[in-house]
Amino acid sequence: MDLIPNPPDSPPSEGFFASFSSSSSTSSAAAAATSSNPSQSQPQQPQSPSRYESQKRRDWNTFGQYLRNHRPPLALSRCNAAHVLEFLRYMDQFGKTKVHTQMCPFFGHPNPPAPCPCPLKQAWGSLDALIGRLRAAYEENGGRPETNPFGARAVRLYLREVRETQAKARGISYEKKKRKKPPQHGGAGPSDRSPPPPPTAGAGMHLIYLWCCSFVSCLRSAIND
Repeated sequence: MDLIPNPPDSPPSEGFFASFSSSSSTSSAAAAATSSNPSQSQPQQPQSPSRYESQKRRDWNTFGQYLRNHRPPLALSRCNAAHVLEFLRYMDQFGKTKVHTQMCPFFGHPNPPAPCPCPLKQAWGSLDALIGRLRAAYEENGGRPETNPFGARAVRLYLREVRETQAKARGISYEKKKRKKPPQHGGAGPSDRSPPPPPTAGAGMHLIYLWCCSFVSCLRSAIND
């Protein structure tokens, strides 16, 4: 099977491979009304698609080109999870991530000190994001969610296997780091209040001395009376 990548700027196809952007035109009646009434608001210009939408459109066109170049050519309605996995393996040839084999001396080394002949592949994160965009594009272009091949269980298992394999080969953990809770600057709760320090021995003796002085003064006043 000869597979030819679709260039980013190639025109979209008909049907399911239609472009996501649409051009809007202003009618002559609206233009005349606007010129006669200057206070009327001008028609809004179409906003340029976001970076995510642009990338999603390019990915969708690339997948459409892949189906057309398939031998025999495939219709989107007949595409299943096996074809999606075949497409992901096909995309590996455009990857830029070094994935070490088990025979490589740098297997499991996150920062190898020297080059090696191990192949370049698509990183797990790139494949996971690619499937997410294609899954959304499939439904936006008329596909039914229950028949979405990009959300099939086989595709999820494949991505999980790629994640685990690359984590071992590159010595990188893909586990999400737990966010540390910021310290609270509000008033301290009952548990945060420290108990008052116990009175020292010197302070106790001073209190006893004052009590004795007061007792002697009262006793003298009673004798004088």
